[in-house]
Amino acid sequence: MATTTDPAPGAPAQAHPAARVRVPSRFPYRTIAMGTLGSLLLLIGALGAGGILIRDPVLGHGPLSWVRYGHGQMLANAVLYGGFALVVWAWVRLGRYMLAGRIGSRPILVAAACWMAPLLISPPLFTRDVFSYLGQGAQLLHGLDPYEHGPAELEVLRDVVQNVHPVWQTTPAPYGPLFLLIAKGVVALTGDNVIAGVIVTRLVLLIGLAMMLWALPRLVRHLGGKLPITVWLAVASPMTVIHLVGGPHNDLLMLGFLTIGVLAALERKHAVAIVLVTIGMLIKPTAAVALPFLVWVWANHLPHPSRIRNFLQAGVISVGLFGIVFVVGTWVSLGSFNLGWVTGLQAPTLVTNWLNFPTGIGQLAHTLVNLVITVPESPFVTVARALAMLTLAAFGVRQWWKARNGGNEAIFRMAMTLLATAILAPPTLPWYLTWGFVIASAFPWRRRHLAIVVAVASFLVLAYYPTGEQALYDWWFVVVVLALSVYAAASLLRPDPLGLVGAWRRQPEVPDFVAKD
Repeated sequence: MATTTDPAPGAPAQAHPAARVRVPSRFPYRTIAMGTLGSLLLLIGALGAGGILIRDPVLGHGPLSWVRYGHGQMLANAVLYGGFALVVWAWVRLGRYMLAGRIGSRPILVAAACWMAPLLISPPLFTRDVFSYLGQGAQLLHGLDPYEHGPAELEVLRDVVQNVHPVWQTTPAPYGPLFLLIAKGVVALTGDNVIAGVIVTRLVLLIGLAMMLWALPRLVRHLGGKLPITVWLAVASPMTVIHLVGGPHNDLLMLGFLTIGVLAALERKHAVAIVLVTIGMLIKPTAAVALPFLVWVWANHLPHPSRIRNFLQAGVISVGLFGIVFVVGTWVSLGSFNLGWVTGLQAPTLVTNWLNFPTGIGQLAHTLVNLVITVPESPFVTVARALAMLTLAAFGVRQWWKARNGGNEAIFRMAMTLLATAILAPPTLPWYLTWGFVIASAFPWRRRHLAIVVAVASFLVLAYYPTGEQALYDWWFVVVVLALSVYAAASLLRPDPLGLVGAWRRQPEVPDFVAKD
């Protein structure tokens, strides 16, 4: 990462370079501009290398169609990855300024807004999930149950249907009924115009981002973190900018309800908290993990001397509220009390790669055994996943029990359980780690842990190709990505850790004398 810093506004042009480096910058204009340029390059590169349409009405047969094929697509990939590098570079620079106390949360929010803006009209980046959202919304719109049938059976809106990834063409929807109702509304508005559908979906999901931005400053006051760090981690991170917005992914909307729900619990508005998190569950079922922890928070706010009585009172009311919201939300969304979406949760388990820790263990065991005798991979992965689910259940119960004193401890253990769910439950998709990161961002952080987040965030964005296909078995690519991710992490703590930029800028030394024979 570069060692230069943004000049202070109004600094004299004739100032010595070393002096300019030492002057604190009130607003990192150049760093924000760098990330914005990177985001624009992501937009341009995505036109040929992102989640492009099978029948593209803009570039399909026009003079720029060459960017989707052959050398044109290679160039588009180079532009896209260059843009990603600039976004990460700018994010790390902001992190250094933040840790040095040079900037507060406002410049970070401005940076995140500038970096997200070009991606609102971009083709999908590093995923094709948004096409599945539209396909399942189209099913609900035209009377085909998304929990019983795949989009391939739909006989209308062919442009929407044909862009759904082949894996999800015949599988049931794994999303909550309320999100399918939202997707239905988007398709009702945009019809067979897939480009408009993607853009409108992003705009709807930004409601979740707005909810996060409202809740996070208040969560920081409760949980003891620092707002600039929280905003840098939860909003300006490439995980949010590129995955949740550039993707886009419905996790962003679920996180909005989750963060406000957690805040409501800490502010003793417990009924509101249970309702909000249950609504989040009706968007993405993962939010349900938070509900048992919120019961402990509620129980510890009750005045009765008996802890058992407090727990039973909080638990019974919570279950009642959950049941009402769950039934009403499902009925309103689907027109009946259809629980098919619960069985639809099995669909994502079709994704198998080593990013999911137990799947990787199963694949490794199969590889070793396969050196001796030829056997199928499936039993190894199935057993490893089953053991991981037992481990996750034990971990979750332990964390829940340790959260019995409520308060901040319960919220921290809830965040850790959400992270464990993303890692141990199949599958693990890169943006799943935002489930726990967003809540955890409001707690105090150590510098080295922030550096680890930089490495993880950088790697997870690149774990998939820009088209949405996984890159995890392209081993040379993985090695390069890991090396660059570690370098980005080190750059947060020490600018230009390997001296690469310094060596590039170093002027050759001129000898004071010429050696004589």
